[in-house]
Amino acid sequence: MAAPATPPLAPTARGVRNVVFVEGVRTPFGKAGDKGMYAGTRADDLVVNAIRELLRRHPELPPERVDEVAIAATTQIGDQGLTIGRTAALLAGLPKSVPGFAIDRMCAGAMTAVTTTASGIGFGAYDIAIAGGVEHMGRHPMGEGVDPNPRIVADKLVDPTALVMGQTAENLHDRFPEITKERTDAFAARSQERYAEAVKTGKIGPELVPVATKSKELGWGLATEDEPPRPGTTVEQLAKLKTPFRPHGRITAGNAAGLNDGATAAILADEDTARELGLPIGMRLVGYSFAGVEPEVMGIGPVPATEKLFKRTGLSIDDIGLFEINEAFAVQVLAFLDHFGIADDDPRVNQWGGAIACGHPLASSGVRLMTQLARQFAERPDVRYGLTTMCIGIGMGGTVIWENPAYNGFEGSEGAK
Repeated sequence: MAAPATPPLAPTARGVRNVVFVEGVRTPFGKAGDKGMYAGTRADDLVVNAIRELLRRHPELPPERVDEVAIAATTQIGDQGLTIGRTAALLAGLPKSVPGFAIDRMCAGAMTAVTTTASGIGFGAYDIAIAGGVEHMGRHPMGEGVDPNPRIVADKLVDPTALVMGQTAENLHDRFPEITKERTDAFAARSQERYAEAVKTGKIGPELVPVATKSKELGWGLATEDEPPRPGTTVEQLAKLKTPFRPHGRITAGNAAGLNDGATAAILADEDTARELGLPIGMRLVGYSFAGVEPEVMGIGPVPATEKLFKRTGLSIDDIGLFEINEAFAVQVLAFLDHFGIADDDPRVNQWGGAIACGHPLASSGVRLMTQLARQFAERPDVRYGLTTMCIGIGMGGTVIWENPAYNGFEGSEGAK
C-alpha cells in the first residue's frame, strides 16, 4: 500500500514583529457616586469618546485598517457588558468589518487588553489594534452581581480577607511592618503634590478627552479635568483620617485610590505598519509578565511579575529609568520600592503623581500608566527603558517593560537608564 501523501507545508511562519504604542488617551477621571460628574453618563459612552478621540487625532489611520478592538471592564454588566469592545467599536464609528471583544483581569484589564492585542500584532495576526478599558464604579460597584463559589473560603483556598481589597492592603502592612502609616501618608501627600505640579506645568492635560456630562441639578456640562485630586493635602491631614478596614489600622481614604469612573484607549501597531502610515511611535514593547500571589496580599503582585519579566528579558532593575506604578494603595507601591532598593521619593517613580491623586477606575488604569510613560519618554531621550506595573485583585501582578524610541544613547541625569 502506498504511503499517504505528505500534506503540503504551511507558509513559512513570520518572525516576531516589533510592537509599538502609538498614543493613548483617557477621559478625565470622576468620583463614583450620585454626586460624581459622570453620574448621568453611560459607561460605554466614556470609552466611545476615547476611541473617537484617537481616530480624530490620527487621520492618517484609515479606520478600516484597525484589525481589533479590545476593551476591558471589571464588572461586565449593564452598560459595561454586551461584549463592550465590539459595541464600543460600532458606536465609535469604526467600520462594521472591525471586530472587538471584552476582557477582564480586574485592575489590569486595560493592561491585559494591550498585552493580548500586542501578542497578536507580534505574531502577525493583526497590524493595528485599539486597546483600553472602562470602569463606571458609580453605576457598577466592584463585585456587583458576582456569586463567589463558597468553597473558595470554606476549603480555605484563600483567607476571607482576600475578597476585600482594603483588607488585603492591611495584610500587606502586617507582612512588612517597616512600611509604616507615616511612610504611606508621606507617599500619598507627595503623589498629590506631584500630580498638581504636573497639571500646572501642562504635563497632564494633553491626553485628556473632554466628555459631555448631564446632571439633574446642573444640566449639561463638560468634563475637562480629573475630579478626585485633593491639591494641598498634607501629612498632618492624612494622619487624622479614619481607618475603615480595621480599628487602629493604616489604610485610609487618603493613602489609597478612591472609587472612580473613567475610560482609556490606545492605538498599538506593528512598527513597520506604523511607519508606513506615518503614525507616531510613542514607545516600543520589550516584554510583559503576569504572576500570581497569595490573594490575601495581592498588593505584592508587582514584585514577582517584575522579577519574572527581568529573567525573560535579561534586564534588571538598574536598566529602568522611569517607573509608572499604579497606586491602588501606597503600601503596595512601597513594598515594590523596598524590594528593589528604591527610595520612597525617587524622582523616577510616578513623577507626575498617581492614582492616589487622579483616581483608579479599575480596568482602565493600565493604559493611563502607559500613556504617561510614553509622554515622559518624549521628554527624556536619556532614558532607554521604562516600566509600568500594577497589583491585581484576587492575587496577581502585571508588569510591562517599554523602550524609548527617542533614546539617544547618553545618560543625561543620575540614575537614568
